[in-house]
Amino acid sequence: MILYSFRRCPYAMRARLGLHLSSLNPQIREIILKNKPTQLLDVSPKGTVPVLVVNTQQDTGGAGVDHHPFVLEESLDIVHFSLGNYPATNSEYLCKGEYDLLIHSLNDANAKALIEKNDNEFKTWLDKYKYADRHLEYSEEYYRENACKFIALLEQRLSDSTHLFADSPTYADFAIFPFVRQFAHVNKNWFEQSQYSKVRQWLKLHIESNLFQVVMRKYPLWLDDINQQMSLKSTL
Repeated sequence: MILYSFRRCPYAMRARLGLHLSSLNPQIREIILKNKPTQLLDVSPKGTVPVLVVNTQQDTGGAGVDHHPFVLEESLDIVHFSLGNYPATNSEYLCKGEYDLLIHSLNDANAKALIEKNDNEFKTWLDKYKYADRHLEYSEEYYRENACKFIALLEQRLSDSTHLFADSPTYADFAIFPFVRQFAHVNKNWFEQSQYSKVRQWLKLHIESNLFQVVMRKYPLWLDDINQQMSLKSTL
């Protein structure tokens, strides 16, 4: 099993969180998006991360066993596949009650709706806020104000519990906080002085957790044979 990943990508973070919370332990191939390996493009022509390649075996009778790669190209699909099919028997990050709640939350309609709002609305404003110099139609402050509509929604939800839907993290928390982390890093000084104190506390809990420290472990850059040859030629 192979996961193509890029350490700082929030979608890849989301996938790695799901995998580390499951019993799966794929080989991590850290790539550079500007120099995508041919093996990645062979299994996933769209060329984005994360991509999880699962080698499945099929009995072909007298011909032996045929290996068919099963490819997941979306972070939420990877989370559902990992936790739904390979839950951890003894999670080192959550107690049994918390883990059971996490698994149950995978099919929660309210969690799915909040994640959809994150992915389809907040992420759009986040990208424009982060790259305001590329979107000169409006100011950085304008994009931030629109992104803050989602942050304010999270702040409201966190007024009732430590996490978005309970006092322990569920599917929505793990799916959303990598993107809020990216939002916070655009202008750290502004974020630290903003009115969203509960979001800051919630984000800090996740960033400082043992799980996130493991998820953000640095891996050496992986290059396939063709890219290794090109890299070698460029140094000669």
